[in-house]
Amino acid sequence: MDGYQGLSALIESAWKELNGSDADRRDLCLDVVSDVLETGRLTQGDAERTVERLVMAALSGRGYPVRESALHAVCTASTHYELPYRVVEPLAVGADGFEPLLLEYVLSILGSTHEQVALPVVERFLEHPHPEVRREAAEAVHELCWSRESAQGETA
Repeated sequence: MDGYQGLSALIESAWKELNGSDADRRDLCLDVVSDVLETGRLTQGDAERTVERLVMAALSGRGYPVRESALHAVCTASTHYELPYRVVEPLAVGADGFEPLLLEYVLSILGSTHEQVALPVVERFLEHPHPEVRREAAEAVHELCWSRESAQGETA
């Protein structure tokens, strides 16, 4: 088994554990997925498929620790892969249902897409009652506006 197959096997094992009955291990298996994403060694397609599954875990009713671990793993992926908005769009659709700490993850993820379609979603949270959420929304808006200005500068 080469290194890539080993990474794929680790992720598949983690998915099996996530679907298992041991509630205490569910969030820990997502740490394994996060570690694999952190290597940056997956293909773009495999990374996107992994993130899609993590997004579904984050939106699931599996409990706060699992949802937080899934969002943390997506954040990790966003630092090593260019995640298209379409992959994380379900987070944008479900953003209002997240607790403030988890919403901070969601806003960071949306900002990292660098796609302008995320801007209206993120801007809605600039007036959120929690200051940490407002701060993360402002950072995401800054990131999205910076990427728009960079793109415009490249086409000029």
